[in-house]
Amino acid sequence: METLTLDQFDDFALELVQFQAQTNPVYAAYLQARKINPTSIQKLEDIPYLPIQFYKNTSVFCGNGDAVTQTYSSSGTTGSITSKHLLWSEDFYLNHAQRLFEQEYGPLTDFHILALLPAYLERPGSSLVAMASHFIRQSNSEASGFYLYNQKELLQQLASLARGDRKVLLLGVTFALLDLVESKAIFQGFSNLIVMETGGMKGRRREMVREEVHQQLKVFFKVEQIHSEYGMTELLSQVYSKGNGKFQLPSCMRVMLRDLNDPFSPSIRSQGGINLIDLANFHSCAFIETQDIGLWDESGFLEVLGRFDHSELRGCNHLVQ
Repeated sequence: METLTLDQFDDFALELVQFQAQTNPVYAAYLQARKINPTSIQKLEDIPYLPIQFYKNTSVFCGNGDAVTQTYSSSGTTGSITSKHLLWSEDFYLNHAQRLFEQEYGPLTDFHILALLPAYLERPGSSLVAMASHFIRQSNSEASGFYLYNQKELLQQLASLARGDRKVLLLGVTFALLDLVESKAIFQGFSNLIVMETGGMKGRRREMVREEVHQQLKVFFKVEQIHSEYGMTELLSQVYSKGNGKFQLPSCMRVMLRDLNDPFSPSIRSQGGINLIDLANFHSCAFIETQDIGLWDESGFLEVLGRFDHSELRGCNHLVQ
């Protein structure tokens, strides 16, 4: 799935939309409500995208749900309704996440993984915590581990790894990384360090533009670029940026931008609402209308500019542009 050609992707997606139109009751009802006959879907541009809000109040799953083995939930904000993603196999998700990461960064055994994920660790059902926990195990490093608010211990661990041969991945929720910046600690920095933010202020801080966040983090950690991970509860695939918030999609994903004012029409510009195809979501719904706004740059990288007005703040990577 991770090495599909463009033609293979199109064929797989068109087969999948027919399968999910027949086996996913929520997607089938959505198509019926829009008076769309699945047999009329003959090319990618014809595919209808399920609004992401359906993951909040329905069970989006192919079949009757007897095969569900795991449920992930979104972080949301206090009092909000969280999204639920029903899985047929957590092992598939974790192995898929590992393959996508290693395609971009190399084997996990080359890394120490330090996960700074307060808020996520303090609630059950986080797909990000499950992924980070898997990465920590697969790194086979006694130095790998989770951190909550113990900033001193984290900085001491980073300092102890500075002279080692392995690369160090600091995977952190944005507000917690910024807390480190404001701690006034002195950090020396080192060449093997990768700082990756997952987005999310969780209501702890004012929303900030990406450039402002990344500049503060680059100065504190003394790195040339801040990496980013774009993912969400409703997706089984992740997208990575190695700097400047520019994401390169894996071959199992496709983004189709829609008109900002008409969700049923494609955008005629390089900017629009993000409609996402994630072929890894073959058990739930692979075709999702997100509440994110995206931009294709001149080099073909995706930038996530922010959210539509009135959409809920969530814990995945959404920094205001």
